[in-house]
Amino acid sequence: MATGTNIRTYFNGSWHQGDVAIMRAADHGSWLGTTVFDGARLFEGVAPDLDAHCARINRSAKALMINPTVGDDQMVELVKEGLEGFAKGSAVYIRPMYWALDGGDLGIVPKPGATGFAICLEEIPMAPATAATTLTTTRFRRPVLEDAVVNAKAGCLYPNNARMLAEARSKGFGNALVADAMGNVAETASANIFMVRDGEVFTPIPNGTFLAGITRARHIANLRADGVKVHETVLGFDDFHQADEVFLSGNMSKVTPVSEFDGTHYQAGPVTKRIREMYWDWALSQL
Repeated sequence: MATGTNIRTYFNGSWHQGDVAIMRAADHGSWLGTTVFDGARLFEGVAPDLDAHCARINRSAKALMINPTVGDDQMVELVKEGLEGFAKGSAVYIRPMYWALDGGDLGIVPKPGATGFAICLEEIPMAPATAATTLTTTRFRRPVLEDAVVNAKAGCLYPNNARMLAEARSKGFGNALVADAMGNVAETASANIFMVRDGEVFTPIPNGTFLAGITRARHIANLRADGVKVHETVLGFDDFHQADEVFLSGNMSKVTPVSEFDGTHYQAGPVTKRIREMYWDWALSQL
């Protein structure tokens, strides 16, 4: 089922209108979950960091032992070609995807060179600046590299994220603040996490249990250029209870204020608002 509307799909060398079928029943990706994807955004005429997202999916494919078949620059051009089919001012979610077609050793290891590729473009509105979420804890944790391919944006990781999110929703919250294997805060079920205390910004240090996102890196760069101290460090749940502001960082919405974490309430304060302003200023400067 599609998330958005007005879908365009690139598959087998050409663009198609609609949500077309791209995978067969016997494809390795269908029955063993060897899929990777990435997500970028078009909004207000710009697609920020599109090149970084296209480069990352090729790294993700290699991490899952899938041979990428489309170069970074070629993928960027394909996406731009597909976006020409949308009306001016459209907000579009950009999702390139790879999956393994065949298996080699015992059918389990992906066969070298047998790779499926598609790009799905879905028209999805950007969330308003005031759209906030709430957080709670979850009994589920982020895996480590010895357990799962956490160095890839892989589809097989998302059932774990889904049960985190389902547990949070069952408790009446919008999302889950998730710990790593050692009990330190890693991210949420769907995005990276930041907190603000005394005007300084803190975010979990990348330790190999979660993807340190492209939008996350852009926020850090913008903040530091604006003279704000940013600390990538070890954080616990108590730190978030003591925070002045908390916000999520992800490709889908860029900045999402948090209004509550398990009984601790926050305002969408000046730092969160400034981060959103800086991101939009930077993105629109790319026109």
